[in-house]
Amino acid sequence: MSNIIAIVGRPNVGKSTLFNRLFGERQSIIDDTSGVTRDRIYGTSEWNGKVFTIIDTGGFVKHSEDVFEAAIRQQVKFAIDEASAIIFMVDVTTGITDLDEHVADMLRRQKKQVYLAVNKVDNHQRMLQANEFYGLGFENTFFLSSISGSGVGELLDEVVQVFDIAENEIEKEKNQLPQIAIVGQPNVGKSTLLNSLVGEERNIVTDIPGTTRDAIHTVYNKFGKEFLLVDTAGIRRKTKVHEDLEFYSVIRAIKSLEECDVCILMIDARTGVEAQDSNLFTLAIKKRKGVVIVVNKWDLVEKETNTMAQYEKALRHKLAPFNDLPILFISAQNKQRIFQVVETVLDVYERRKQKIKTSDLNEFMAELLEKNPPPHYKGKLVKIKYVTQIPKPYPAFAFFVNNPDYIQKSYKQYLENQLREKYNFTGIPISMFFKVN
Repeated sequence: MSNIIAIVGRPNVGKSTLFNRLFGERQSIIDDTSGVTRDRIYGTSEWNGKVFTIIDTGGFVKHSEDVFEAAIRQQVKFAIDEASAIIFMVDVTTGITDLDEHVADMLRRQKKQVYLAVNKVDNHQRMLQANEFYGLGFENTFFLSSISGSGVGELLDEVVQVFDIAENEIEKEKNQLPQIAIVGQPNVGKSTLLNSLVGEERNIVTDIPGTTRDAIHTVYNKFGKEFLLVDTAGIRRKTKVHEDLEFYSVIRAIKSLEECDVCILMIDARTGVEAQDSNLFTLAIKKRKGVVIVVNKWDLVEKETNTMAQYEKALRHKLAPFNDLPILFISAQNKQRIFQVVETVLDVYERRKQKIKTSDLNEFMAELLEKNPPPHYKGKLVKIKYVTQIPKPYPAFAFFVNNPDYIQKSYKQYLENQLREKYNFTGIPISMFFKVN
């Protein structure tokens, strides 16, 4: 299951405030269209040990006076289709409006779990007023204040119960094909790469106006290689639905990242890394997915002697601090190096799921600690007693220490770098936990 929470509701009920509280920081995104500023629409959070993605279906609509038609209806539809759970937010200070009724009617028709969040309930009088919202007919109704945070914990306690925790997915993953997501901006060449790999045109038309996209899942089975492509390719734009399609493409990519084992982040060689690419890359790293960077349309770039090396250096700089990544330069149109992409992706997949014996791990750590022991902390001895790999779908290690607070950030980075080099974790985020022993 994809751990995605979508926050829906009419404008100005406090969706972005709740989003920022869950995300833990104030975030904004600037569109390159003049006069456009809006809240960032997605971020990652954690509650009760469960990591999930939050999506804010904010109500910005360019050149539209019909707020419901142009923003809410489309975005709620997308959210319903893609999210695991829906937080439907309303405002106690205005009571139930016609737009609230419209959104509620849409949500009641589908089978997703809906949690009604009555916002701005920050005193006794408003608590009494909030009872009106039981009339919307949602069983899971919560009174809260997104500004102060009161009631938010109770809401999240219930919401995260619909999620599958990663550890429960391990056994299931053993019997599944590797899932590879192709993500990137529209027209970067995702569809071309997919079609070049499978050797045929694959298209599907959705019921969303102006949108054509490839099949979401395609089985690749050639040359002894088999895996599942989770594809986000083929968004086609119409002027009047530009904002909705942008929203749809992002939410589609988020879902693909949630479901995949390894992510192919495709970049147009002519434009390089843009804001959306960076956002997708950051999300993939936070989700601990394997990542392979594919620079497409390399055949269209004018080249000199060191063009590729210089381009790669600049690319790694933009993606820093995590830049231990495989980077491939291809032409999907000309089928140049596309099968190298397959080989690299499957190599990252296999290394991501490798299990290291505790004895081998501690033997390696003993050598490291002898060469370079952790520095003293305020004159006190710091001792790492042993390390073991934690059973997760990605590489995760628990270090047992006399006092975890004594381990400095620079030494943690040193340990990670050594693990990376020893076990070849290129393209694979790893997690390290330091516990008392």
